[in-house]
Amino acid sequence: MGSMAPSAPRNVVLVVGLGYVGLPLAVRAAEAGFRVTGLDSDEQRVKRLEAADSYIEDIPDERLLPLLDSGQLSVTTDYADAAGFDVCVISVPTPLRDGTPDLRCVESAGRSIAPLMRPGAVVVLESTTYPGTTEEILLPILEAGSGLRAGKGFRLGYSPERIDPGNPRWRLENTPKVVSGIDDDSLEAIMEFYDRIVTRTVPVSSPRTAELTKLLENTFRQVNIALVNELAMCARPLGVDIWEAVDAASTKPFGYMPFTPGPGVGGHCLPVDPSYLSWQVRQKLQHDVRFVSLAHEINEHMPEYVVRRVEGGLAGLGRPLAGARVLVLGLAYKKNTGDVRESPAVIVAELLMARGARVRAVEPHADPRLLPPRVLCVDLTEAEIAATDAVVVLTDHDDLDYGLVERHAAYVFDARNRCRGDRIDRL
Repeated sequence: MGSMAPSAPRNVVLVVGLGYVGLPLAVRAAEAGFRVTGLDSDEQRVKRLEAADSYIEDIPDERLLPLLDSGQLSVTTDYADAAGFDVCVISVPTPLRDGTPDLRCVESAGRSIAPLMRPGAVVVLESTTYPGTTEEILLPILEAGSGLRAGKGFRLGYSPERIDPGNPRWRLENTPKVVSGIDDDSLEAIMEFYDRIVTRTVPVSSPRTAELTKLLENTFRQVNIALVNELAMCARPLGVDIWEAVDAASTKPFGYMPFTPGPGVGGHCLPVDPSYLSWQVRQKLQHDVRFVSLAHEINEHMPEYVVRRVEGGLAGLGRPLAGARVLVLGLAYKKNTGDVRESPAVIVAELLMARGARVRAVEPHADPRLLPPRVLCVDLTEAEIAATDAVVVLTDHDDLDYGLVERHAAYVFDARNRCRGDRIDRL
């Protein structure tokens, strides 16, 4: 593909999708001096942001307010407000539907921004997807809608997101950013953009490589979490404390990386991303990525295993699960966040209710509207703990008082290794 003449500085940015990936990016870009328009189809989200009311813990209200007041950041639901952008980053959901990648949000975003593109525009896809999506799906949509040729009329590439909600050490700006482009000019333009936002960019040879990089990172985690979950299920009957074994193995300074067991995996990444890889390999190579399939199977069944353990623990005390009052600690998929997407803790709560338990939950971070409607959210108090037959620790938020639980609970099933005592049954 031919190259374009150098363009004027790219200072106007459009971010499509203002979730856990898009909102931190939009805020960081505005703080770096770009004039940013954030666009989301959710009117309620946009209204909250306009009022400097953040729905993401990593973006406090005080970061939003000065950017909104200065006009450095604006938010909208209308693509007409986004005309004239220099750089567009697409960070929309890419869920699975019956095991098949659903790219309708990516396709819709592409069709919507294409008529707004000017010669020299830069488009970057950040949504997690399978190798080939940028060039095979998004590129022809942009060409058809804009009348421009990719590489000659506009620049295009892929950069996988690496947002880790609730992580105080590794934030967007200090996490290395993998970047790619469909040609050298695209890569240069995309690096120029991200170099103003993050401390280090890592260029790779193609969007396909960048797309696979994201799937590799999350498949690695999915497989290793499944391994330690399976070992946890085996260790107890063998009379071994899996948590002690993990701690001991972690003292090895080479050749080992610690992963801990839990009630399953959640969020958009781990339950979904490896399946994108499996799907594409089956479609194109007629081959099953067996590690991925097995890991998914193990992690998917962890909520059921947790419920069986709770049921067994109560039975040992002469109490059936049906009719028991159960207090669940945490419903988010990850501690210190409110993200309940694909959360195994929510699945555990629903399975407990299906078995007849009366479930209450302590979840200080999540939006109550996103929680199971039959679960009553309560505060963690001595009276609440004393009134329950079982406390189940599913998401170990740091702001919960585990000492209070240890002192007053009749029985605790701890899936996160936060409690100690004679009445504690650990995963």
